[in-house]
Amino acid sequence: MKFTDYLFEEVEEIWEGYLNHPFVEEIGKGILNKDKFKYYLIQDYLYLKEYAKVFCIGVVKSRTMKEMKFYYDSIKGTMEDETAVHIKYLEGFGVKPIEAEKCEYNLVTSSYTSYMQGIALTGDIKEIAIAVMPCTWSYNYIGNKLKEQYLENLEDNFYKDWIEVYGSKEFDEFTNNWIDYINELCSNIEDYEKEKLRDIFIKASKYEMEFWNMAYQERTEE
Repeated sequence: MKFTDYLFEEVEEIWEGYLNHPFVEEIGKGILNKDKFKYYLIQDYLYLKEYAKVFCIGVVKSRTMKEMKFYYDSIKGTMEDETAVHIKYLEGFGVKPIEAEKCEYNLVTSSYTSYMQGIALTGDIKEIAIAVMPCTWSYNYIGNKLKEQYLENLEDNFYKDWIEVYGSKEFDEFTNNWIDYINELCSNIEDYEKEKLRDIFIKASKYEMEFWNMAYQERTEE
């Protein structure tokens, strides 16, 4: 069994919860309250800003030029490609990216990104890869599931662009490259390390669920 297959088995129930989450379901149906989506976009834009820094630490801790380029491409993909759909929607809401950056981080946003950055600063390259993977992989998982389930009604869906970005061939390729990288990186690890990486993957997956909860409830922290 590939290591990523093992990881998926460990979080499959959590990830199924994403698909059944009202925020995700209502995106698929095109009925999500737009204020909730606006709040989510701002928080996710802030999240991606911090998420990109984890890849930056990956560049520093990389062992080869090839690995450095892999992390560098991920920084570019996050800061340019993935944020493009956020910026498009935000501008539709009358929010400029520079204004979004000035918004306050929700407690979940800051806690999740701080967790990943802490792993990156104190851990090795394998731990960095595992910490960032639930975000990339689960969004691709969600995007493809929504695209498949709501394909016939997608054209008139306000959230069509969001769904299509995460269910695109380009994002499939980006995700699969990460899956292949992790399987190569973790092909001969000891059992104790396997458990440690599994725990990071599960915890980050739980943070993803908390992010959906936060977005749907529009929780703000005083």
